[in-house]
Amino acid sequence: MKLLGKVLGTYSANKDSKSSMPRPKVDFLNLIENYGIENDKFAQKDLDKTVMILGINSYDKSYEHNISLEFGSLGENILFDFNPHDLEVGTILKINNAEIEITEKCTICNHLSIFDKKLPKIVKDCRGLYCKILKNGTIEKDNDVYIKG
Repeated sequence: MKLLGKVLGTYSANKDSKSSMPRPKVDFLNLIENYGIENDKFAQKDLDKTVMILGINSYDKSYEHNISLEFGSLGENILFDFNPHDLEVGTILKINNAEIEITEKCTICNHLSIFDKKLPKIVKDCRGLYCKILKNGTIEKDNDVYIKG
């Protein structure tokens, strides 16, 4: 396995919350295969898109355009200290005891314009990557992230 970097933060849209943006910071995520993230309002919706990952570089791009965002604002569940957009669809990541597989790039979300009208275009190439859960596990800040295989 190859070490890629670390988890900077974990975020989840609680089932009781009215809005999912920004996603609230949580101490850990409990990933459940064929279900999703425990207590997340998007669990059981689309199992190939149940986890969204993002690199800190996406926030750096917004800051370069004088758009200050709190982490979780781009809809991520897991924020990394590296750019996951350098990885291919089908890449399997091992984080703590969990395993996730990258399934597709996120599309531009116009609802990001609630933060700034320019934001959707600024982050269009680094909006995030969807993943499916291959192996149950918990993920928390400072966990190492590896490519499996």
